[in-house]
Amino acid sequence: MTRYLIACMAALIGAISSAAAQTLVERGDYLVNAVMACDGCHTPRGKGGFIMEKRFSGGSQVWDTPAYTVRGTNITPDRETGIGAWSDAEIKRSLTEGTHRLGRPISPQMPFPFYKILTARDLDAIVAYLRTLAPVRNEVPAPVYKAAMKIDLVPGAVEPFAEEELRDTVKRGFYLATIAHCMECHARRPDGTQDYRNSWGKGGYLFKGPWGSAVASNITSHPKSGIGAWTDSEIRRSLTHGVSREGRVFKQPMARQEYFSRMTDADLNALVAWMRTIPPIE
Repeated sequence: MTRYLIACMAALIGAISSAAAQTLVERGDYLVNAVMACDGCHTPRGKGGFIMEKRFSGGSQVWDTPAYTVRGTNITPDRETGIGAWSDAEIKRSLTEGTHRLGRPISPQMPFPFYKILTARDLDAIVAYLRTLAPVRNEVPAPVYKAAMKIDLVPGAVEPFAEEELRDTVKRGFYLATIAHCMECHARRPDGTQDYRNSWGKGGYLFKGPWGSAVASNITSHPKSGIGAWTDSEIRRSLTHGVSREGRVFKQPMARQEYFSRMTDADLNALVAWMRTIPPIE
């Protein structure tokens, strides 16, 4: 066993002990603000970026597809326009099953298939943290559903993880990458179709937005097309600084360094360890 592996295992054990010592609110804060990047859909945007005084109140992000037209919803505790009147069970069901408290489905723009893996404690933690947010009154237009929605489940993530599974470095990395919904972009074919069987990590889809356009990168272990030749430090730097190994600055939706830079060293190491296991695809 190498010194590096011993150090990683020691760091992981320490991180697990630290996470267990966190209160539910502290753990939920970490998950929402360092891993899941919930601002991306739920916080209104202005010319200068996120409008933080209206954080998590939704409304400005719109997705118009053949199957639905939806906006980022208000997830603050406002009782009339947010989720303040929702029960804990209703919030959890929306997160993991994609079901609104009124019984209607929630579009897969909300990545609930990726949240099915959440441990029971982490699900409790997210709810506890959401309860602490400042309520913001902001009525968001209701979604419009135009056709049946195809829901793709994530291989290996259809059931909640047990806490003890997070003691395994690679499994922990997979868990973190899943709730960060990495494969929502990196397993999307150029035509926009999710393909977890043949395009797992291959990338290739062209994203367009106010920030311009960007193609989802190949994050498989392929030495030329993917990141197989990258060092661990280069992968970590890409996550925490938003740049490629050559220094190219990432655009949305991959520019998540504001979140990933808050992750613990042990969790970053676990992510890298898991990425090393992604089969190479050219």
